[in-house]
Amino acid sequence: MSVESRSVEPNGNRGAALASRRQWLQRCSSGFGMLALADLLAKTTHGAMQLPNAPAKSVILCYMSGGVSQVDSFDPKPRLVRDHGQPMPVKVERTQFNQNGSIFGSPFRFEPRGESGLEISDLFPCLARLADRLAIIRSMTTKVNEHAQGNFAMHSGFPFLGHPSAGAWISYGLGTANEQLPSYVTLQSGGAVAPHGGKALFGSGFLPAQHQASIVQVDEPEPIAHIHPLQNVARQRRELDFVRQLDGDFSRRVADSHVDAAIANYETAFQMQTAIPELCDLSGETQATRDLYGLDDPEPKKAAYASQALLARRLVEQGVRFVELSCLTHSIGAGGAANPWDQHSDLEKGHRAMAHQVDQPIAGLIEDLASRGLLEQTLIVFTGEFGRTPFSQGSNGRDHNPFGFSLWMAGGGMRGGTAYGATDELGYYAIENPCTIYDLWATVLHQLGIDHQQLTFRYGGRDFRLTDVHGHVLRDILS
Repeated sequence: MSVESRSVEPNGNRGAALASRRQWLQRCSSGFGMLALADLLAKTTHGAMQLPNAPAKSVILCYMSGGVSQVDSFDPKPRLVRDHGQPMPVKVERTQFNQNGSIFGSPFRFEPRGESGLEISDLFPCLARLADRLAIIRSMTTKVNEHAQGNFAMHSGFPFLGHPSAGAWISYGLGTANEQLPSYVTLQSGGAVAPHGGKALFGSGFLPAQHQASIVQVDEPEPIAHIHPLQNVARQRRELDFVRQLDGDFSRRVADSHVDAAIANYETAFQMQTAIPELCDLSGETQATRDLYGLDDPEPKKAAYASQALLARRLVEQGVRFVELSCLTHSIGAGGAANPWDQHSDLEKGHRAMAHQVDQPIAGLIEDLASRGLLEQTLIVFTGEFGRTPFSQGSNGRDHNPFGFSLWMAGGGMRGGTAYGATDELGYYAIENPCTIYDLWATVLHQLGIDHQQLTFRYGGRDFRLTDVHGHVLRDILS
């Protein structure tokens, strides 16, 4: 007979005795003792097998919501131009809208770039000049073909709500490098909104809440809601300590880790009141830096995105682990606000407008990081949720294509001037070294010094990973 089954209160209420014992154990493991532990854990790594000499310390995700066309950007397909207007010679899979037309030759011109000869189209003239810094994966695949599911899959590895984003996993795995700033930040400006799926794309899921993204509105007077510059530090410190005591008493009663996380977030917010307003003030940057990013560009959408790119540099410079940039919708042939790269019609106009918005700012970010000696410790990832079809939707658009698309990475120990994998001659299916989202994040974690198989969190009776039960490090693109 177990100890529990033998334990009975004097009044014979055995259930009350067990409940009381459990409550006592819960309370002993929570409250301020738990806060101290949470603070310690936040500063240390949860990657059980830290890899030595990891090149990267931070990640910047340039997320192209809506789906960039691989055959118009980073994956040249001469056959599409040659056979433009002809029927597709292979079976066409079901698409999002099933309004499928003929082969659609790219309206953009591809050329070999840099010493590597990596072919990139004139859609991205600034990035094309930096071809020797880019590691392009031309064989990415995903199992989903709809925006919200695609966004969740690309961010978390799972095509539905409730799982931590990659940024949250990296925050959890590496901890913070600057106690005055959140370890995971999503930037918005110029009216940008979250992709389909909403703010949950940046969430912590079942991880402690302090690992979710802080959303920063770069061009707003109050970049983070309710985070104001400190006026009276001593007074606010006393107020926060009082609130923390009250919350701690409540936490001991309910033994809820979410309460502990909220208390930790209050402390971070207090620290951010000094750091965030100063970081978001770009007025002190030199004119040369402003010109590099296009911060004063007459096109307001481009200037707004440039402000995100510049702030991303400042954030990783200060030790923020993961920064995501948000595209803005464009009035010229672009998709909706949540998926501005989604050109089901007028692809040439829409893609040109969107590329103009992001090309110079991202190229400027790469060059700025390199000039400051930060590029090798910062891994930049450029991707959308899927690619686009090699055949038309209607007369001049493209539908979604999950079977083979392109993304690229730069810095952070990547081997620049590299093209990895390949799609078929139509740019439809990945046929050489097909990659998955799990391979992408396994590689990112590896460059950060984390074994993706060891970064786990027990939830609902099983150990979860960002890479689920999949993923291989793409060593061929590592320097």
